[in-house]
Amino acid sequence: MRDAAPKTIFLSDYTPYPWTVESVNLHFSLDPHATRVRSVIRFARNPAYAGDTPDTMFLHGEQVKLISAQIDGTAVDPEVTGEGLTCAVPAGSFTWEAEVEIDPANNTALEGLYMSNGMYCTQCEAEGFRKITFYPDRPDVMSVFTVTIDGPHPVLLSNGNPVKTGEHHAEWHDPWPKPAYLFALVAGDLVAHSDTFTTMNGRQVDLNLYVRPGDEGKCAFGMGALKASMTWDEQVYGREYDLDLFNIVAVDDFNMGAMENKGLNIFNSSAVLASPETSTDMNFERIEAIIAHEYFHNWTGNRITCRDWFQLCLKEGLTVYRDSQFTSDMRSAPVKRISDVIDLRGRQFAEDQGPLAHPVRPESFQEINNFYTATVYEKGAEVIGMLKTLVGEDAYYKAVELYFDRHDGDAATIEDWLKVFEDTTGRDLTQFKRWYSQAGTPRLSVEESFELDTLTLTFTQHTPPSAATPEPQPLVIPIAIGLIYPDGREALETKVLEMTKEVQSFRFTGLEDRPVASVLRGFSAPVVLTHDLSDADRMLLLSADTDPFNRWEAGNMLARTTMLAMIRDGAAPDPAFLNAIKGIALDESLDPAFRALMINWPGPAELANVLHEAGEVPDPEQLFTVGEQIRDAMAETFADAASDLYARHSVSGAYQPDAAQSGKRALSNVMLAFISRRSGTETAQAQFDSADNMTQQISALSQILRHGEDSTALDAFYQQWKDDRLVMDKWFGLQVSCAKPEDGADTARRLTDHPDFNHKNPNRFRAVFGALIGHHAAFHHKSGDAYTLLADWLITLDPLNPQTTARMCSAFQTWKRYDADRQARILAEVERILATPDLSRDTTEMLTRIKGA
Repeated sequence: MRDAAPKTIFLSDYTPYPWTVESVNLHFSLDPHATRVRSVIRFARNPAYAGDTPDTMFLHGEQVKLISAQIDGTAVDPEVTGEGLTCAVPAGSFTWEAEVEIDPANNTALEGLYMSNGMYCTQCEAEGFRKITFYPDRPDVMSVFTVTIDGPHPVLLSNGNPVKTGEHHAEWHDPWPKPAYLFALVAGDLVAHSDTFTTMNGRQVDLNLYVRPGDEGKCAFGMGALKASMTWDEQVYGREYDLDLFNIVAVDDFNMGAMENKGLNIFNSSAVLASPETSTDMNFERIEAIIAHEYFHNWTGNRITCRDWFQLCLKEGLTVYRDSQFTSDMRSAPVKRISDVIDLRGRQFAEDQGPLAHPVRPESFQEINNFYTATVYEKGAEVIGMLKTLVGEDAYYKAVELYFDRHDGDAATIEDWLKVFEDTTGRDLTQFKRWYSQAGTPRLSVEESFELDTLTLTFTQHTPPSAATPEPQPLVIPIAIGLIYPDGREALETKVLEMTKEVQSFRFTGLEDRPVASVLRGFSAPVVLTHDLSDADRMLLLSADTDPFNRWEAGNMLARTTMLAMIRDGAAPDPAFLNAIKGIALDESLDPAFRALMINWPGPAELANVLHEAGEVPDPEQLFTVGEQIRDAMAETFADAASDLYARHSVSGAYQPDAAQSGKRALSNVMLAFISRRSGTETAQAQFDSADNMTQQISALSQILRHGEDSTALDAFYQQWKDDRLVMDKWFGLQVSCAKPEDGADTARRLTDHPDFNHKNPNRFRAVFGALIGHHAAFHHKSGDAYTLLADWLITLDPLNPQTTARMCSAFQTWKRYDADRQARILAEVERILATPDLSRDTTEMLTRIKGA
């Protein structure tokens, strides 16, 4: 284990590396326990380094055994520690050569070079390359790599283009300079699903999706998504692919979703393999988005990379924004936007409002793996969206084109990114830059006054202080608004207001009548909005707003108001609101996917946060009960319509994972839930028995588990899919998600004893414990059993896989929301984990921050 109390690294301490790396030659002789890596690296003085070049060089290296080292052909004896080596070096250019030995088979952290089911693969972001050989493992050190691989495997892959291939031997050359975190190597018994793509300038690119034998039938959708991504990036951003070859490899054991290594993307199997029989509509959409995301990184991440890890949002936020644009174009833009906001509020807002809060660009870190967060990714993407809203679409694309022209081949910064917008538009973005440097979710409130024909909207912004940002300053907030007359006519089409002060007013004149203000259309900024509208005003927006997001938001706020009244006062759901939702569901002019989202009530975690923000203590058991009560009420409201809607939107014919069919299935399965709640599981069982796709089969199974008593379907599902590891992840997770709150921990514990449970596989571990954490009432059951169970397994997993362990620790970040007994139970488990000998620095940092809330 690494040092559990590492030093803090600060953005302000950045200095360039004293040397540039002109070329890297690597030779791998693969062996499960004794892989030899020979490196020949040409160093030269870095003119950007201020001062005299040091006479000693430090190279990162962890868990690597040095066999030999030499400089310019002369043997040297460097000082080696657990973090790297230090060696005296000549004053000018020189060639460093070394041979090291590593043990991929015992690399359970899945970082560096490791093995998965007999396959060699790598994961080097953020700091995994130092587990392969000694090297300046930092993103601003970029070089051209040539890689030779020897091993008894039919497929030997690395970055770039193939130079020479032979039996058990391959050579690869990547002509584009890259940092070490983008290095990749794969070797194994794999089969390729192949295709080609012709770029906009007529070059043919060979495409391969490599999988384990038996998975060939799950490749076609992924390949289609890749080609669609390549076309879209050419058409929208003018970006053409720049190698002769693009390879994707599916790997079962992978900590992340996927990795954008230059020319050799490595994917978690769950993020690329798909078939109608084994994958749900949500799986297909996720796969399409992840493939696009990793491909888009070729320019926003690879050709232009990060100067240092503090700039992580530069590549991730921008690329998440680009993949969201892509999905919006491929599917339903309103549904995508609503789904993104639901996810943002559920994950990033919780992070921003708790002990793990940090700016989009942090000022310091101890373990960079802990900053691959929703704040960096999702909030980082929201910042890009705000910038585009403020400057306009034409100026946005003009600035991005300048960014590509100016910084191609660079390791860039947020300042570089904002400077191209300033140079293109003439705007001063100094204040806007605070979105990158301030932690916390801003609160935006609005007050209205109406006189004669004039409406005045007065906005106030406030960002709560935090440890990361003790004195937040006013931000630039783009506020998209519209005005709706009481008769449903639009008094003002969408207009973007630019708020720069703590308090700011805007006037609208020449109005026929007092309108209802539709504020923050499209969720134009990632803020918590307080707008004191009456239920009647929200009902008007629900029925007449021309902005799909705010139409959904009106329904969401009415649902929240209804549920909070049930929690606080024991009130009954308002029939008028329930019938309004029913009317939307019956409106065949609307997208079925949008109608399904309109029946997506605020979840218990969201309500718990609302109560906490109001100074109240949420009761997870009560939140669960109220959720069940409103679902019962909705089922009664739809009693005369559910069966007809279910039948009308049941899809016949060949399965397609497109937006049209997916939306219909989403709405029909919402109706299936209502039918099952009122009438039992006969309809669900019939759907389960006849289903020819996973969406319908698993939706039916979930209703059988929730509302039935017979386990026959669950057993039948297992027997049908026990040999498919990705479907079995669903089988594990579904049982925990559908468990009664009092049975959640016991269900998870029982599943960890199942012979198919493997805690070393991140997908399987997350299937069980991600489902337990996501089941709010089960995880926060008053017994505390779920807290203890998770802590037991985190202690078990940490020595094997610190990254997955640390990320799962975020389950405890909201502990201050709850009652004293739950707080004490969570804190005791956090302290128990922290007391574990040799705890990783990843987990130590996460839990120390959580404990210090």
